[in-house]
Amino acid sequence: MARRTLPTAVALTAAALMSMTPTAAEASPPGTKDVTAVLFEWNYASVAKECTTTLGPAGYGYVQVSPPAEHIQGSQWWTSYQPVSYKIAGRLGDRTAFRDMVNTCHAAGVKVVVDTVVNHMSAGSGTGTGGSSYTKYAYPGLYSSYDFDDCTSQVSNYSDRWNVQHCELVGLADLDTGEEYVRKTIAGYLNDLLTLGVDGFRIDAAKHIPADDLANIKSRLTNPSVYWKQEVIYGAGEAVQPSEYTGNGDVQEFRYAYDLKRVFTSEKLAYLTNYGEGWGYLNSSAAGVFVDNHDTERNGSTLNYKSGADYTLANVFMLAWPYGAPDINSGYEWSDADAGPPNGGRVNACWQDGWKCQHAWPEIIRMVAFRNATRGQAVGNWWDNGNNAIAFGRGGKGYVAINHESSSLTRTYQTSLPAGTYCNVQNNTTVSVNSSGQFTATLGPDTALAIYAGKSSC
Repeated sequence: MARRTLPTAVALTAAALMSMTPTAAEASPPGTKDVTAVLFEWNYASVAKECTTTLGPAGYGYVQVSPPAEHIQGSQWWTSYQPVSYKIAGRLGDRTAFRDMVNTCHAAGVKVVVDTVVNHMSAGSGTGTGGSSYTKYAYPGLYSSYDFDDCTSQVSNYSDRWNVQHCELVGLADLDTGEEYVRKTIAGYLNDLLTLGVDGFRIDAAKHIPADDLANIKSRLTNPSVYWKQEVIYGAGEAVQPSEYTGNGDVQEFRYAYDLKRVFTSEKLAYLTNYGEGWGYLNSSAAGVFVDNHDTERNGSTLNYKSGADYTLANVFMLAWPYGAPDINSGYEWSDADAGPPNGGRVNACWQDGWKCQHAWPEIIRMVAFRNATRGQAVGNWWDNGNNAIAFGRGGKGYVAINHESSSLTRTYQTSLPAGTYCNVQNNTTVSVNSSGQFTATLGPDTALAIYAGKSSC
């Protein structure tokens, strides 16, 4: 979250970020598969099915699910980000559905990350999705007015640390995370999720919680080295910076997504030769990256599913490039930026009822296996045409070419791959690499090529 203009009175927050800290924050989630499918506002039964049919077989390591806590009523997506209790009783499913989803995804080899809202509660009063009564500063059996920060005005000055971390984000009741009771209660919520098998947390609005407070809460977990991804939006010259949070785990690197939009829409792909730390970003070992998330796709700061080839190729590049741990945003069509999920979150099938299923687009999903196969391999054999055609290898394990020009490109590429036949997973055609590691190919405008060791047939 950062300065966010919400179209409706209290449209909310959340971007998408992950973090973790086994011993020190690591380069990617634990395990050998570091790609997360973020199934935004999918209900838990639909997530479970997708883990079995698609995510597991494709090689996704993680699925990130939307907040499970009971929240305010309403059809808008952002109601999920205004909790009124920590019961699993939101629109996406009850405790049984959630537990079944975790177990099913684990059986498919997919770990589960939960988008977690602990900075604040709600902005109004009423009855929540699970039947709990509440007012803005009173949540019976959970929090009372003593548990909220003294500042009851909205965050208004991002150059003032105290204002950012003690006042109310878009008018939402701000929890006093410096208090013992609040810390213990939040940790209790996270520990409850851990008993259900959850593998990690995305901490929504982490920027508005002091890093030390989050460290204290994390230390109280039954698994204090759980995967931990924090939403801390970078702002030049702001009082609170993403680097403050890397001691807790991964931090979402928003600059990565912002700059990809600029490069793919108005600059040159040739500039990407040192993308990542070379651009002043967080260390790769602590960065969560994405092309878009549910906030940025709506506010226009990044590419989104409406961006055509720019969006598809940016996702291909992200999955091919060894920086950070990637999230693939997968949501639904919208014209009203506040609109909630089709069918209340039930996905009958991809590409129906408005569900976009970007995680399953052929050009994107096939790059997940490419990323897994090239893990740990450095970039080499970089080539570019000085403009919008680039190519690079991943050691002796893989090679990618992207043609973001308006005309076809034919050339011979130099790789470090062994001689043989490979499948171009972007279009299921074969590529022959000779004994010198070279192959010749033609790429149409706005298309890519990706080959990797172990994938010889299509």
